[in-house]
Amino acid sequence: MLYGAMKVAVGGPLKVAFRPWVEGLENVPAEGPAILASNHLSFSDSFFLPAVLDRKVTFIAKAEYFTTPGVKGRLTAAFFKGVGQLPVDRSGARGAGEAAIKSGIEVLERGELFGIYPEGTRSPDGRLYRGKPGGLARVALATGAPVIPVAMIDTEKIQPPGKVMPKLMRPGIRIGKPLDFSRYQGMEHDRFVLRAVTDEVMYEIMKLSGQEYVDMYATAMKRQLTEAAKAEKEAEKAAKAALARAEKEQAEKGKSGQEKPEQRRTEP
Repeated sequence: MLYGAMKVAVGGPLKVAFRPWVEGLENVPAEGPAILASNHLSFSDSFFLPAVLDRKVTFIAKAEYFTTPGVKGRLTAAFFKGVGQLPVDRSGARGAGEAAIKSGIEVLERGELFGIYPEGTRSPDGRLYRGKPGGLARVALATGAPVIPVAMIDTEKIQPPGKVMPKLMRPGIRIGKPLDFSRYQGMEHDRFVLRAVTDEVMYEIMKLSGQEYVDMYATAMKRQLTEAAKAEKEAEKAAKAALARAEKEQAEKGKSGQEKPEQRRTEP
């Protein structure tokens, strides 16, 4: 009931304001479990995709969205629950992964759609990063549910980092044909199989999205970018300090040069 109300309240205005285009909607089954594996460009991905689907799709969200105290926190929690988000504690990497897998399996066992971002986090630069093999592949092999690759297109351009007001433009959603991994049934603990399944899905997402593929995890790239930004800031700070010291030394030399002629004039 709440999901339906939220879909009307949020999804309706999104579709009217941004008019997202969709290809491959027929690839989403009318009933039964399925996994929607999507690239992740923007916070809004989890709203645009459900908005164009007739069926409910459940995504995973960090637990902080559901546990923030105060009125704003309660409203945020109600909103995320209403749009079909499940809380997962990401404080421990392994614990978070197991919780995500368990949640995904439960959703699929109810015959519903489960949405997941194999990259694990939003792309820091619009490119497609290596998929993490734990969640997606294990859920797919444990349940036998088909995996439907999804490409979100241009959603990162709607509200770039630092921008408060969104840009009115048409994002796109391209949905691929379902992938069947039943040949690997019962092999969800084989890391080579998990890697193969994940890479196959990421390849299909790459073809749908047209993104450049980067063979590293997005989290690693984010760390690199953060460290580079920190180093640049420290270098800039050091350069300013060096310039200030040089200016101070120059000023002291100038002052010293002015004092010496005065001293010579006072000598008998």
